[in-house]
Amino acid sequence: MNLKQQIAADLAEARQRTHELLAPVEDERLTTQYDMLMSPPVWDYAHIGVFEELWLVQRLSGAPPIDEELLHTYNAIETPRVARGRRQLLDRASAAAYLADVRRRTLALLEEIEFDGDDPLLRGGFVYDLILQHEHQHDETILQTLQLTPGRYRDRLPVLPDPPAGRVVEPDMVSIPAGRYSIGSDSHEPYDNEHPCHETELSAFRIDRFPVSNGEYLRFIADCGYEREELWSADGWEWRSIFGIQAPEHWTHSGEGWASNRFGHLLPIDPRLPVSQVSWFEAQAYARWAGKRLPTELEWEVAAAWDPALARCRRYPWGDDPPTPHLANLDQRLLSPAPVGAYPGGASAFGCEQMLGDVWEWTGSDFLPYAGFRAFPYAEYSEPFFGSEFKVLRGASWATRPRVARNTFRNWDSRLKRQIFAGFRCASDGGAS
Repeated sequence: MNLKQQIAADLAEARQRTHELLAPVEDERLTTQYDMLMSPPVWDYAHIGVFEELWLVQRLSGAPPIDEELLHTYNAIETPRVARGRRQLLDRASAAAYLADVRRRTLALLEEIEFDGDDPLLRGGFVYDLILQHEHQHDETILQTLQLTPGRYRDRLPVLPDPPAGRVVEPDMVSIPAGRYSIGSDSHEPYDNEHPCHETELSAFRIDRFPVSNGEYLRFIADCGYEREELWSADGWEWRSIFGIQAPEHWTHSGEGWASNRFGHLLPIDPRLPVSQVSWFEAQAYARWAGKRLPTELEWEVAAAWDPALARCRRYPWGDDPPTPHLANLDQRLLSPAPVGAYPGGASAFGCEQMLGDVWEWTGSDFLPYAGFRAFPYAEYSEPFFGSEFKVLRGASWATRPRVARNTFRNWDSRLKRQIFAGFRCASDGGAS
């Protein structure tokens, strides 16, 4: 299969997954905004098409837009999330027809494109990879939205595979020696905030072998972690107090104990699973309660990527081979994190497990550009968010498509956001104790 055939196949597969996610959603839920933090699902659906038209049709051919107004309605900067539910949005059929029209133009233009020139947008199929990863990211956003909408979404899906059984593990930390390590990437692929590759000097540190589990987090709750102001930053305590936060998002407590609403099903909290849908403030408070801290994003990347035997970075924690269901919980198929300890074959060279898949992991780092950063191909992706108000998340969640998951990928979000499938692991200063 040549590059053009592979691109066409990948575009078709990505769109098929988007349709699979949205097919069970009733039209009313598809077009309704249930939470101001998230868009109506149909907005993400049409935005995928607008983004594809902009980059794979207009930018490459200079063709005029199919509908100028769509470019404004489905532009993430011009129409922020709080306003999307008030805009006149396409219905399911109109959005599907628009996406199909864009795709016809995309594939026709693909036949004419040459990839062996000097244009960095085309070289190696870069812009097509951008579009694919963009659609994959919005698939995860759609799942975040569906978790917040009423209805038993899970019941409308095909039978899900059973999660791996996992194994009995004890909380443990691994030691990372002081040294000079490579960070970031120079590879010609999205996204710009991973670039450039550079070296950093790190002191010795320790990091949790596993992400923090529900069982461990329940002990934090039982020890009045949400009532002890000394564990929280000033901003975190204000946030917790204003909103009355007492547990992770979707958790409820009754006489039978803690349970969580997962896509319309109220299920008992499984202590084996990584804790999920917690804010950065909650992760920081837990780390203080545990006598630890959140890792910096540089520490996280070194623990995930560095291979001391070869003195080089791996693309994935386990090596350079692509993800498989035996190495990591990715690709949306389980609709849930897997038990801690379920993927020993996916361990990093230092022995950290489940660093890719299951839950995004909060770090202690502000979202800032690397030295030498250059926005490409569009400044609106990263630059507007650089600063102390956004914290870096690393890894990937169960809802992340494999094409997006890699050690160098830098996700970010506001400190108070809990709609993302995010957990964390802790770190501490120094080497082996």
